Amino acid sequence: MTGVPASAAGGTGRRPTPGAKLGTAAVNQASLWNIANILTMIRLVLVPGFVLLLLADGGYDPVWRALAWAAFAVAMITDIFDGHLARTYNLVTDFGKIADPIADKAIMGSALVCLSWLGDLPWWVTAVILGRELGITLMRFWVIRYGVIPASRGGKLKTLAQGTAVGMYVLALTGPLATMRFWVMGVAVVLTVVTGLDYVRQAVVLRRAGLAEERAAK
Repeated sequence: MTGVPASAAGGTGRRPTPGAKLGTAAVNQASLWNIANILTMIRLVLVPGFVLLLLADGGYDPVWRALAWAAFAVAMITDIFDGHLARTYNLVTDFGKIADPIADKAIMGSALVCLSWLGDLPWWVTAVILGRELGITLMRFWVIRYGVIPASRGGKLKTLAQGTAVGMYVLALTGPLATMRFWVMGVAVVLTVVTGLDYVRQAVVLRRAGLAEERAAK
C-alpha cells in the first residue's frame, strides 16, 4: 500500500490488461490510413495504369489517350487535395512525407518520358524538367541540417503549368490547341528553370547562415 489513492496517481485502480499496449499500437498504425495518405496511395497506383493507357495501341489512339488524360487529371487533383487535407486536419505522417513527393515525381516523370519516347515531346524538355526536380530534391537534403526550404508561390505556379502542359500533350490535340500546348509547355519550362534557380539561391543563403551560426557558437 502506498497510501495514495489510485485516482490521485492518475490510474483507475485496475491493472492494465496484457493487450493494452497492443491496442495502442494498433490505433497508431490505423492512423496511417487517413484520407490524405489514401489519396497519395491512389496516385501511386495510378502511375502504372496511366502508362499502360498512354502507350496502348502504339500510343496514338485518341480514345486511349483520352483515358490516359483522365488518369493523369485524377492524379493531379489528388496531388492538390492530399497535402491540403493533411495540413488542415493534422493528418501529416512520416509515410505521407515520403510517399507524397515520390508520387508527384512518378506521375510527372512517367508522363514526360512516355511523351518523349512517343516523339510528342522533345527529350531536352524532359531532361530539363526531371533534372530540375532531381537536383532540387538532392539540394534539399544538402541543406536540411540548416533548415527547410518551403514551397514558394512560384513553385506552385510551376507545378500548375507543368500539369496543364503535360495534360495537353497527353491528349491527341490538333489544330490551334496543338499549337497552344507548345506555348504552355514553354511557359512551364521557363518557370521550371527560374524557380529552380531561386531554390538554389535560397539553399546557398540558408547554408551560409547555418555555417555562420555554427562558427559563432564555437
